[in-house]
Amino acid sequence: MTEVGLSPSSQAMLALRDQVIEAWCRLARGTLGKAGDLPEPILLNTLPTFYERLARLLTEQYYHAGGVDVAVIAQEHGGERARLSGYDTTTLIREYQLFRQVLFKMLHQGGVVLTHEQREAIATSIDSAIRESVTAFALIQSALREQFIAALTHDLRTPLSTVSVAAQVLESKAPNEEVRKLAERIVANAQRIEAMTRDLLDCMVFEVGERLPLHIEEFDLALLAYEVAQQTMDHSNARVQIEFESVVGHWCRASLQRALENLMGNAIKYSAPGTPILLKVSSNELRVQLTVHNEGDPIPPEELESIFQVYRRARHGKCTKDGWGVGLPYARRVAESHGGSIIVTSTEAEGTTFMIDVPMDARPFSNAPVAP
Repeated sequence: MTEVGLSPSSQAMLALRDQVIEAWCRLARGTLGKAGDLPEPILLNTLPTFYERLARLLTEQYYHAGGVDVAVIAQEHGGERARLSGYDTTTLIREYQLFRQVLFKMLHQGGVVLTHEQREAIATSIDSAIRESVTAFALIQSALREQFIAALTHDLRTPLSTVSVAAQVLESKAPNEEVRKLAERIVANAQRIEAMTRDLLDCMVFEVGERLPLHIEEFDLALLAYEVAQQTMDHSNARVQIEFESVVGHWCRASLQRALENLMGNAIKYSAPGTPILLKVSSNELRVQLTVHNEGDPIPPEELESIFQVYRRARHGKCTKDGWGVGLPYARRVAESHGGSIIVTSTEAEGTTFMIDVPMDARPFSNAPVAP
């Protein structure tokens, strides 16, 4: 880039552009595994333009405009990395750090002497570029994930509905008990896929920070727990013990039902063979507790929080458990949307217990913010 009015420092930095970029490419390919196989145009991306804008920062009259240019270029870089590479945010940050390392080293070797202010201007701009790139990267990845999930769930629902209806017809007209049981299994598994699809759609809500839509009504939570327990036993071989008292209050029935179903499903997956699942409803004057307990391998203490993160599941026990990793995050959001919380305890001696604790009347909390 040749431009009238550039300072000697800017011109000296520009003269080293090709050498710096070539050295950075070698280092990136050798250090960042996900950069090794990228075609050169994709690896370079906006780097040459980014380099030129950094060089302009060494000329005083271009400083402010150059800073704006750097931010815009960094946003584009982050978006393209999300769309065109297998990068994660750690790799994205690391490539900027490698670029800074190579840049200052080669400027020094090339005899380009920078004042403290000039060095700070470049370092600050690279830090700003990292922030802008990571933000753009996260936004693009989130949008791509939402598009994928929306397309997936839309494409699943039509054939899933056809399978479910056909299985129900087959079940009603089964010529013998064996065929009827097979039809029942098809219906049950179709319902499981439908529930998992709903979980994915709700997960999209979590990702963009939106609230769960709640329909608050008055009902007896004990009756809801009893229904969930019966459905669990009807659709699995689980043995469920129920302890409850009548508790009438104001909550969203549909969301609490799904949250409880998720906790029951989680308990079945990880319970020790032959042990029962305990479902309990208790209350005091102001709050009610829904408790699901199972025996089995404890959740490692370091994972007690991560299991509530979207797409994450605990690694304890068998690793072949099915699911999207959104059931427990959903249960937490339901509790929080009701003005409550979910608590988990898990030890070898006592087993694993999940407790949803919510106020008796959730109406004042239905529009309150929830944790991200």
